[in-house]
Amino acid sequence: MSNKIEIVQSLRGMKDLMDRDGILFSYFIEKASLIAKNYGFTYLETPILEETALFKRSVGESSDIVGKEMYQFVDKGENDVCLRPEGTAGVVRMFVQNKLDRAGGTKKYFYHGPMFRYERPQKGRLREFHQFGCESFGEASVYEDANMIIMICEILKSVKIGHKLLINSLGCQECMPPYKKTLVTHLKELHLCEDCDRRIITNPIRVLDCKNESCKIELQNAPKITNNLCKLCDEDFKKLKNILDENGIAYEVDTNLVRGLDYYTKTAFEFVSDQIGSQSAIAGGGRYDRLTEFLGGRPTPAVGFAIGIERLMELVKIEDTKDEILYIGAMNDEALDLVFSLVASKRKHMKVLSDYKPRSFSKHLANGEKQNATVIALIGENELKDRTIWIKNMVLNKEIIIPIEEF
Repeated sequence: MSNKIEIVQSLRGMKDLMDRDGILFSYFIEKASLIAKNYGFTYLETPILEETALFKRSVGESSDIVGKEMYQFVDKGENDVCLRPEGTAGVVRMFVQNKLDRAGGTKKYFYHGPMFRYERPQKGRLREFHQFGCESFGEASVYEDANMIIMICEILKSVKIGHKLLINSLGCQECMPPYKKTLVTHLKELHLCEDCDRRIITNPIRVLDCKNESCKIELQNAPKITNNLCKLCDEDFKKLKNILDENGIAYEVDTNLVRGLDYYTKTAFEFVSDQIGSQSAIAGGGRYDRLTEFLGGRPTPAVGFAIGIERLMELVKIEDTKDEILYIGAMNDEALDLVFSLVASKRKHMKVLSDYKPRSFSKHLANGEKQNATVIALIGENELKDRTIWIKNMVLNKEIIIPIEEF
């Protein structure tokens, strides 16, 4: 009879972040965070677990996220809660809860962390995934919309990711209602999929975003929101295009771009890449001037975006750095304490690699080369007796022996 213990596996759609992926992930976060700070954003972290009502009121019950994909449950305190499926709603909840909507002025935050959606796992799409996002409150100007778009361009450029920018305007509460009526009248005459038939009732503009190929054909002559904008929305959209043109930002107007969440108004944008198979969204966002009000706060103009980090992992290119990496090793037991002290001292100023075992000269050299050390320093019996240290510059291929006091 076998006593073999079954190995516990990670859940489907949940992935360990390690080794090369861990390096790429932290590199992207570092680059994106620095750029966000340069644009005046400060770091924010919100809870992973929130009340389900938050997302029903913000994302919208007609969305696929709320209807099909949320990790929702009742906890031991009989609270209806869920793991956050996206980041914006939690940031707006924080904004209202802390009465920042009453303080006036502008507030800008960036965040990164895990999100959760129960959907079919596939390349670049997991059930636990990570987003980097920015949210700006209190600025109604379309210049801030352009600012967000340019910031994403800079982030993607910093990690050498090619992309295409799509933009659209979703109108406001003045021009959207009459447009919806016109759109519904048109949609009812078409032969659409089951999901689209449901969306005609719950949120008709979501039909325009259907990925079903037969629906795309049916929707080719659907009325465009950009032809039905009110004067203010039309002027803002023209101004946005002018700003992007003047700043050398290439874009395409996609009148079927509506985003997947119900809270967007006016500007909507999406960055897509064809470097991960079929053309896929890698970042997106837009303006959501009414969301603060939906969550019980005072009306506050706001705009934001999120970048799906897992979708970028295979595309991120790390710049070659010339930072020195020092490897220090002991060749006998007696040298371990001295090596440990040297490592601790040097790490205050640079990256230092080592281990706690005495190894042979050749083994240390192999370990140092394997870990891309630019300098390898070793102490053995002779060095310990003479109070010296053997050093090899791996870049210049030069060896020297110096007193430990000069190291």
